[in-house]
Amino acid sequence: MTDFTMEKGADGVAVITWDTEGKSMNVMTMEAWPVLDGLIDDALADDAVKGIVITSGKDGTFAGGMDLNVISKMKDMAGDEPAKGLFEGLMNMHGILRKIERAGMDDKNKGGKPIAAALPGTALGIGLEIPLACHRIFAADNSKAKIGLPEIMVGIFPGAGGTTRLVRKLGAMAASPLLLQGKLNDPKKAKSAGVVDEVVAPEELLAKAKEWVLSEPQIVKPWDEKGYKMPGGAPYHPAGFMTFVGASAMVNKETQGAFPAAKALLSAVYEGALVPFDTALKIEARWFTNVLMNPSSSAMIRSLFVNKEALEKGANRPDVPDQKVKKVGVLGAGMMGAGITLVSAMAGMQVVLIDQKQEAADKGKSYTADYMDKGIKRGKATEEKKQAALDLITATTDYAALDGCDLIIEAVFEDPKVKAEVTKQALANVGDDCIFATNTSTLPITELAKASDKPDQFIGIHFFSPVEKMMLVEIIKGKETGPRAVAKALDYVRQIRKTPIAVNDARFFYCNRCIIPYINEGIRMVAEGVAPALIDNAARQLGFPVGPLQLVDETSIDLGAKIARATKAAMGDDYPDEAVDEVIFWMEGEGRLGRKSKAGFYDYDEKGKRQGYWPGLAEKYPRAAEQPDLIEVQHRLMFAQVLEAVRALEEGVLEDIREGDVGAILAWGFAPWSGGPFSWLDIIGAPYAAERCDQLTEKFGPRFTTPDLLRELAEKNQTFYARFGTASEDEAA
Repeated sequence: MTDFTMEKGADGVAVITWDTEGKSMNVMTMEAWPVLDGLIDDALADDAVKGIVITSGKDGTFAGGMDLNVISKMKDMAGDEPAKGLFEGLMNMHGILRKIERAGMDDKNKGGKPIAAALPGTALGIGLEIPLACHRIFAADNSKAKIGLPEIMVGIFPGAGGTTRLVRKLGAMAASPLLLQGKLNDPKKAKSAGVVDEVVAPEELLAKAKEWVLSEPQIVKPWDEKGYKMPGGAPYHPAGFMTFVGASAMVNKETQGAFPAAKALLSAVYEGALVPFDTALKIEARWFTNVLMNPSSSAMIRSLFVNKEALEKGANRPDVPDQKVKKVGVLGAGMMGAGITLVSAMAGMQVVLIDQKQEAADKGKSYTADYMDKGIKRGKATEEKKQAALDLITATTDYAALDGCDLIIEAVFEDPKVKAEVTKQALANVGDDCIFATNTSTLPITELAKASDKPDQFIGIHFFSPVEKMMLVEIIKGKETGPRAVAKALDYVRQIRKTPIAVNDARFFYCNRCIIPYINEGIRMVAEGVAPALIDNAARQLGFPVGPLQLVDETSIDLGAKIARATKAAMGDDYPDEAVDEVIFWMEGEGRLGRKSKAGFYDYDEKGKRQGYWPGLAEKYPRAAEQPDLIEVQHRLMFAQVLEAVRALEEGVLEDIREGDVGAILAWGFAPWSGGPFSWLDIIGAPYAAERCDQLTEKFGPRFTTPDLLRELAEKNQTFYARFGTASEDEAA
């Protein structure tokens, strides 16, 4: 194991270099801890060593954190008493970092050797927690570097002293955006925030760190000095009291109590601030153990990092040569077409944007200009980058401009006839190898492909709105779609830095197949007399960003009515949602089309801000005298979605449960803490899930019927990931 090596210089400085084998960025493993510990012991015991510098052997980066696969499996590796094993393992890490921090000092703070961290670039997670234990942090002036503690984003929190040290260094108020939001800063902003101590020229990084180490500096941390007072005040200080009250309110507002890690983090900070530093580390370790024992943490890590990155790297890509897109044609310059044009140009592709009218095409191109102007105001872009993006876009009405395109993305109205017409026009002007993609959210790909004379080169690419913000792209394979078309779509999505899932053709594909029942179940409850506030808040308390009634207002009620009519026409007597249609069609008839009309399930002011639920809703559908309990409402909303996910897997629409989980979280915000529909079913267990489905079916009808696959897993007491999961290569963050 050579992740850490040490070189003792003639100047008396021991340089410990972190260089993880076989990785482009350093990641911490359990095997590396004792190596680092041994090198620290060696340097502290050697009288010829005056100080230590810890740096990276990777160019332009320090470390990306702990190996996420290791973190997700720590509970399983902790022995017969996992909580005890986890706690003891964490305290061992704390012991190593505390050794760095104390650096040989006695209990009177005498002696010791200065230890500096020299960060060439990005330092995340444990990659910042180790420097925080050092006596001074030097960061190279690297604008691409990101420094911070993003653990909260994957359902854990900084558990190797980062929480306790950052709060004691900055104070709870200043530390909160870094801990509770996982905010990342470049080196200069990290210095302004007080996270790092010095920002120096990259070529001077090691020299400056050595110079400081040899300057006989004061190395006792403030919290190890007598009389230390926490910046901003401890919990029982008047100012500190207000900070913690505010932080508690903020966390509960943002998470609705659904995310275990946020509450655990706040508890570790609050309780740790009341006791001496070493006791605070124990408290942090106990709360971190609590989070790791919760199945939510491993589910979030698996879905939001391990599986997400596996999909982004082409886990399900066909084995065909590279299909990198050089020139893309976009048909339709409306909101979706303009967004697709923007992300394509930002990725460096040539873009031909076509619309019926030149004015519309120019307006679509201007969307990129407006977006870049906003970026310039925020310091995220430059005039040069704006012009470079605009230079890549040709806005025109002339289909001949599509010559040379290797990918066409059609984004016109959701009308099969219109789509067929533009498909034929476009294909008449491109080469034989051009892949044609249609952006549709509901229309069957196999039917749309009939407009092409090469159905093997026809595919669906379903973007979510707004394109530039939504990170998921759903790729839909028609019955005759070939592997090169799939690879082209996947490679394109990777170029625009989004996450792809690839599913087979069926009504509503995968995402809308699950979203629509979520919305419909909320609307059914309105008709039953369930209070709208109970419906939406039940969803928020499950971790959904918006409740079903708010969601249908945002997406527009007339769109829901249009989908309902088309679905009913296609399904005939099998159509199951008459009760929902009664509400939707009535709302449509009342002219309450959602937020866009400033009237929907909610009332809105002139600026489009929600003002509360529309009183007319209660007049039409009076509140039931006895309201259902919260859990029943939540289970109706959850099972309405997850059962469709299971059916999609049964029917072969979904081929990989990783795509089902990642897609659900990124597309419509499915309870991120759960890891996705299949992870949630694994958390509650198939036997209970099947039993609960039977209860819901008896009370509310056949839409909750237990799918055969779920029944089979229940009888065998199996989980989805044990049966269908695919091992991914190690990832870290």
